Amino acid sequence: MTGTSREIVERMLRAGREQDTETFVGLMAPEGYLEWPYRPAGVPARLQGHAEIRRFLTEAAKGFIRFDEYRNVVLHETTDPEVIIVEYEAHGTVIATGAPFEQTVIAVFRVRNGQVLSYRDYINPLPLAEALASVSDATHGSRGMAQLD
Repeated sequence: MTGTSREIVERMLRAGREQDTETFVGLMAPEGYLEWPYRPAGVPARLQGHAEIRRFLTEAAKGFIRFDEYRNVVLHETTDPEVIIVEYEAHGTVIATGAPFEQTVIAVFRVRNGQVLSYRDYINPLPLAEALASVSDATHGSRGMAQLD
């Protein structure tokens, strides 16, 4: 896939919002990784390679939250042409409960030769933990955390 680092990141964000797993995975380098340095229990720290990322997106994450829109998206191009930093607010719905979901995100992408080598997603873990707990409560009738992995 070709394009500037900024264009690749814009495609990646769109694929994530639309839950287009194949486009998302196709934008990743074969050895690329997705990681969440700050995350609640049950969310993996790192996913690497097409197969692992695809499995997570299709089996665990898809159907958990539907993203309706990303607001206040700001892309920062850095002095390193491979690195793009993105800030945005994700708005959507927790599918199992119908509850609204809002998340503030800062993500750091490294793009080389039209593919994402790394996608570090610095999410606010609190909304995700609350959503996981609400789904666990709805499906298990307890206060335990649902597992995404």
